[in-house]
Amino acid sequence: MKSPLLTLPGAVPAEGVDEGVAAHYGDLFREQRALADGTGFVDLSHRGVVTVTGEDRLAWLHLLLTQHVSDLPAGRATEALILSANGHIEHALYLVDDGETVWAHVEPGTQDALIAYLESMKFFYKVEVADRTADIAVVHLPAGSIAEVPESVVVRETPYGRDLFLPRADLEAYAAQAGPPAGILAYEALRVEQHRPRLGFETDHRTIPHELGWIGSAVHLQKGCYRGQETVARVQNLGKPPRRLVFLHLDGSEVHLPVAGTEVRLADDGPDGRKIGFITTSVRHHELGPVALALVKRNVAVDAPLVAGDTAAAQEVVVEP
Repeated sequence: MKSPLLTLPGAVPAEGVDEGVAAHYGDLFREQRALADGTGFVDLSHRGVVTVTGEDRLAWLHLLLTQHVSDLPAGRATEALILSANGHIEHALYLVDDGETVWAHVEPGTQDALIAYLESMKFFYKVEVADRTADIAVVHLPAGSIAEVPESVVVRETPYGRDLFLPRADLEAYAAQAGPPAGILAYEALRVEQHRPRLGFETDHRTIPHELGWIGSAVHLQKGCYRGQETVARVQNLGKPPRRLVFLHLDGSEVHLPVAGTEVRLADDGPDGRKIGFITTSVRHHELGPVALALVKRNVAVDAPLVAGDTAAAQEVVVEP
């Protein structure tokens, strides 16, 4: 979905998976500072929107998701995963129930595969699954924002801000009164600072929830009966994940950021040292400078100096080894 807000002054289109919205509006650090101060908004209208209605919606989703949602109160935000039979992460859903409908936003372009899976699991349950991406746009208001929200709009409120499920036809009018726009790069910089993983960025085909710190926030350990639950329980009770998410402070003297996929090595091993991980997301933060998230082998010492490509990096623990 190409956002109409790309016509705003200074808008520079994002690329890759975030294509369709603005990367920035001319001043990346100003946009970051605005979000950190609780002002402005982020256009996330490229994200997929899926709804589930019907009297069995919560009980049914409870059987499929990693999160405990059978008794989810109306208005309470949560997040959940769908795993493969081997416990690998396939989908990440950001949910809220409004009392009649479960609303979820998901990574751009993943809604079709998600809906296909959900449809295959309906059986005799009284539920209806719908793709609302064409008529509903996600807008993010940062934590502390006092921007008004139209009364009829469903809101997903989290410690990081509010996600609005806004009628797409109202997007331009709402943007005109919601404060200065911030691009997806500013949003991503704060996400990295907050150590929050993102599907397709911090995940690959073999990622399990323990590696990213999604236990608790997206995976409830006191429930079973979902695909991949055996792997979650086995790692939690009997072992450790093979990798762990780390936050990296990168050498600020380098002109270029190490891109996603850049190999991470132990600095003491030199340029020919073995690969012990890789960069997942790198950003320039308005206060911290160049920083990144990376996946490294679990047994890497937490105080070991690292190198990402040719860039020196100091790690900060996100997931305990």
